Amino acid sequence: MSASTHYERLGVGRGVDAETLRRAFRRLSKSVHPDTTTLPAAEAARQFQLLREAYDQLADPALRRLYDAQLIQKDQLWQQQHAALPSPGVSSSTAIGERRPLSGGEWLSLLMLLGALLLCLSLGVGMAWSRGMELQVQPSWLMAEQTQEEPLIRDVFDGVDASSRNSSQSTLAAGA
Repeated sequence: MSASTHYERLGVGRGVDAETLRRAFRRLSKSVHPDTTTLPAAEAARQFQLLREAYDQLADPALRRLYDAQLIQKDQLWQQQHAALPSPGVSSSTAIGERRPLSGGEWLSLLMLLGALLLCLSLGVGMAWSRGMELQVQPSWLMAEQTQEEPLIRDVFDGVDASSRNSSQSTLAAGA
């Protein structure tokens, strides 16, 4: 148990009530008690003693207030010490929102992507050219021949021969 505070040792937050604190102590004490654990006896006794000290300190409201005040002082002291030091964690070149130059691997990836795109385009155009296809094709709905052939196709699908239909239409027109 390498907890730095009594709260961490018991696995609870700073604002817990007495009942939650007692339940946490009972749960953990069963796992580290020298009579119920598989740990070596000396280690189990030491961990149980630390757990018992943490619970005793936090179960008493007066001792808990003193302990919380000590923790607040430690936190403030730590913040003051670390506020004076420059933070080495984030440099200005890696901050969010700032652009950085692309690395060699990123440039290589972009070039490979561009090469794959050009290869696919050239393969598609080459295959179409080798099959004798036109590279620029008009849409079928713009072609004039298709619009003129459409009634003939409709007559075939209706089961009526176009020539017999045309002759019947001409006799009807002559009779009128």
